[in-house]
Amino acid sequence: MKIAIGSDERTNLTDRIVEELLQRGHEVIPFGSLAENDLEVDWPLSCSKVALAVATQKADEGIVFCWTGTGASIAANKVSGIRAALCHDAETARGARIWNHANVLVLSLRATTEAIAKEILDAWFTTPYSEDEWNILQMERIRQLEKSALFQQS
Repeated sequence: MKIAIGSDERTNLTDRIVEELLQRGHEVIPFGSLAENDLEVDWPLSCSKVALAVATQKADEGIVFCWTGTGASIAANKVSGIRAALCHDAETARGARIWNHANVLVLSLRATTEAIAKEILDAWFTTPYSEDEWNILQMERIRQLEKSALFQQS
């Protein structure tokens, strides 16, 4: 699987996540401070680049980081088709995959330990999207909201 990954800061956690992804056999596409020559390292830019890679199918899924994770979530979710989920534990990651069909994982650099991150990754990569009729309807409602004129600014 191709995983786009980006952060405004390169830390032990981001490096460990990249290593973990490679060990799991994923191809890693880095952005922001995780890429060698990316000068756009601020969180809105690095996170939106990850989201765009997922939305345009250059990557299968994405992982983004910022200090709290909230800014990364906001930036990634501005890209149509992205369902970014800030996850602080494995159960939240499972729920985000099952019910929200999350395609971008968001992690807090401040609050996520390496051990918890590994548990989150385990849950993220082993939990399929729900194909339940009600759940599919909810995802269609999200797609319609993205297209709705009520949610477009002039």
